[in-house]
Amino acid sequence: MKSHTEYLWFNADARRQYFNLTDKVAEAVRKSGIMEGLVLVSAKQK
Repeated sequence: MKSHTEYLWFNADARRQYFNLTDKVAEAVRKSGIMEGLVLVSAKQK
């Protein structure tokens, strides 16, 4: 089973803020070369 991990960092101006990650997640999936499976996106506070 193949796997790929990539970390994205964002600076938020407020405690709660929305970011459109669609293009960044799609690019990470494309770079991974994996054709089928699931994508897990998890947000963590610093």
